[in-house]
Amino acid sequence: MTPQSDTPKVTGLKLKRKSRQLEVSFDNGQQYTLSCELLRVYSPSAEVHGHGNPVLVTHKKNVNINAITPVGNYAVKLVFDDGHDTGLYSWKVLYDLATNQVELWENYLARLRAAKASREPLIDMAVKYHT
Repeated sequence: MTPQSDTPKVTGLKLKRKSRQLEVSFDNGQQYTLSCELLRVYSPSAEVHGHGNPVLVTHKKNVNINAITPVGNYAVKLVFDDGHDTGLYSWKVLYDLATNQVELWENYLARLRAAKASREPLIDMAVKYHT
């Protein structure tokens, strides 16, 4: 993980609702695409981290982001369409998720398999966004 002082700052966020992805650009020129599902299951909230005992978040394959709210000059609050809105995604958290997403995703899938859990939504919903 990257020390806070060495963490690049976020210079752009672009939500792609149809593909459920968030494009994140950093001031070092790097750009990453993170799935809304990855952002949700690795939320930095106490609800997910369980005060040191991480909770396995399931059934979030189709989760999307409803709103992105800036928090000072160091983070954003992501509001997910499943109602989750308590995690603050600092630039460090976003950079760590982006640069470690392959390993994090593999770990998540392994945890799901071990728990015989699923990514699939409990209720299949067709959500349409109006512009």
